Amino acid sequence: MGGIGKTTLAQLAYNDEEVKAHFDMRIWVCVSDPFDEIRIAKAIVEQVGQSGPSLVELESVLQNMCKSIKERKLLIVLDDVWVEDYKKWEPLKHCLQHGAQGSTILVTTRKERVAQMMGSSCMFQLQNLSEGDTWWLFSQLAFLGRASEECETLEEIGKKIVSKCKGLPLAAKTLGSLMRFRRTKAEWQNVLDSEIWELEEAEKSLLPPLLFSLYDLPSAIRRCFLFCAVFPKDYEIKKDVLIKLWMAQGYLSSSRSREMEVTGQEYFESLAAHSLFQDFIKDDDGSIIQCKMHDIVHDFAQFLTRNECVIMEVDSKKKPSMDAFYKKVRHLTLTCASDAQMPVFNYNAVNSRTLLNLAEDIALPHLFDNLTRLRALDLNAAAIKEVPVKVRNLMHLRYLNLSKNTRLYELPEAVCDLCNLESLILNWCQSLKRLPQGIGKLINLRHLELEETSNLRKFPKGIGKLSSLRTLSKFIVRGDGVKKACNIVLLKNMKHLQGILYLDGLENLISGGESKKAELKNKKNLLGLRLDFYGQKREGGIHDDDDDDVIEELQPNPNLASLHILYYQGTRLPSWIMMLTNMRELILKNCENCENLPPLGNLPSLELLEIWYMYHVKTMGHRFLGVDAHDSIPNTDDVLTTSTKIAFPKLKRLGFFGLTEWEDWYDWTSWGEDCLIMPRLSCLTIECCPKLKALPHLIQTAPIQVTIRECPILETMLPQGER
Repeated sequence: MGGIGKTTLAQLAYNDEEVKAHFDMRIWVCVSDPFDEIRIAKAIVEQVGQSGPSLVELESVLQNMCKSIKERKLLIVLDDVWVEDYKKWEPLKHCLQHGAQGSTILVTTRKERVAQMMGSSCMFQLQNLSEGDTWWLFSQLAFLGRASEECETLEEIGKKIVSKCKGLPLAAKTLGSLMRFRRTKAEWQNVLDSEIWELEEAEKSLLPPLLFSLYDLPSAIRRCFLFCAVFPKDYEIKKDVLIKLWMAQGYLSSSRSREMEVTGQEYFESLAAHSLFQDFIKDDDGSIIQCKMHDIVHDFAQFLTRNECVIMEVDSKKKPSMDAFYKKVRHLTLTCASDAQMPVFNYNAVNSRTLLNLAEDIALPHLFDNLTRLRALDLNAAAIKEVPVKVRNLMHLRYLNLSKNTRLYELPEAVCDLCNLESLILNWCQSLKRLPQGIGKLINLRHLELEETSNLRKFPKGIGKLSSLRTLSKFIVRGDGVKKACNIVLLKNMKHLQGILYLDGLENLISGGESKKAELKNKKNLLGLRLDFYGQKREGGIHDDDDDDVIEELQPNPNLASLHILYYQGTRLPSWIMMLTNMRELILKNCENCENLPPLGNLPSLELLEIWYMYHVKTMGHRFLGVDAHDSIPNTDDVLTTSTKIAFPKLKRLGFFGLTEWEDWYDWTSWGEDCLIMPRLSCLTIECCPKLKALPHLIQTAPIQVTIRECPILETMLPQGER
């Protein structure tokens, strides 16, 4: 982000005595935006010491620059680069290569994409200063020329002022310079009590670099950034939630070939690349799933939206203000005072389009009467027992989050009148027993999230009409009887499903032919599948000998990346497992009747494999690995030669749990160098496998983490540190 110290660090390197001695010449060019190739080339020529001719054609200027730097060992600093277009950078790059061997280009930029585009061999991601370093930088300026006694008097309040900087060097320098001329403790206290943007000096110093970042963005992305002022400071922003909120405001465009969610993902990545987000949490694939905003960036966003975004602490002891200001508010966030029990807030915010409630409780009927223009309503963990029927007043609502209302038993049919609703979030509503019968009326619904709703035992048939769904985290094949069961065929029209789908109650399917009608194979955007056969089979459901047919007809699209099969009672796993060439995660749990495993070693992308409670498995032999003494496996890893046999080429984590009859794990050590088994394995866990006699020799000697628990035979053979 701006003010983190990129240019300052580059200057330290540029002016270092050893650096000066190492290069024949040093050149510093402030590039900024827009990227002007002619101006940059002329600046380089002038600093080399040659008079720059009045050339205006790019080609002529570049030729002159090439001659100027030829065979000179140069350090060239290109400061504050913004351009991401390689076509603009390429002509300069070719000319700069005329310098002598050992020449170096040092670039400063706020955008990681710029560094990647320019072909950087090494990138340094600058972080915020530590609290101690921030205080040191501040005090060098604020206490300059003061007596030690005066410094001691002001130190405590000074450290509180420094906490406003949140490790940003520019903020520390700005406030330090400001406090240098504040002589009294009262003046220091006044600064501490002020918002940072109320300080004229801070606004002049901090605003320009942040505005540079903001106005480098297209207007559509700027609007999305400014919306983030609705979140409180230090709030953990979940990327998927943020994108859904942008959708609710109409900030994301879509077309036949481009989903709104994809546009939102690109906008988020652009904001992250401009250092307007930080403190990223990533998933196993390296994708960002959560972030925060630096406090000063957050203050900046609120400063620019101060008449539109309001974060208000509601308190039962205070009467709500009714001034006209709230009529301008478009995005309202409620937080609860620490001693408040039932929050009260200004219902005069009649034009508000967003309400994020972070308080513990809220009077919903009054809300639904007054805030009828809401597009997004977040009532996460609001201790709601009942959603009033007046919810139908919110005709513009596109986003409704009722997660973690653990005493909410049902939704009223009035919810089905919200014809514009795009996202309905019900995660962790653990008491929820049913969805409204008219849910099929929500034809614009794109995301229905139902994670950890264990008491939800059946779906209304109308759910099959929700053909716009992108997210359906859970689907229940279960009911009070055969005729009332939610038939899995209702999934047929949900062609756009993405992410992970959990199919619960598969033991109650009527036949394998019925499971085929779900057409999972055609859902090419579905990346994860959980097949759960747990529960007592109801009358009319499948029998154990039919399970094989049912699961065989649940074949997903080959794009699937993750598969869990739970409590499956058939005797063989589905043949289509071996067609999932993109699958990275496979978990088989409580498949108690399976005696043999398919050749899982042939899966080219598998990184995680866990096998739980398969009581009939006695051996892991050639078939499990997918190779034997006479066969070879096609090479799927570019680090291996084509003549090398390989099993589990990308497997990193392997776990066996509760295989009580497992005795033998085939030792492939004798195969020699012509066959590689699990070359990337880093973690092996074996628990509750009491009959397993030994590990393959290469597993014992490989540099991997091995954990053995409740395996008495193995534990006597292994060193203490490997148990």
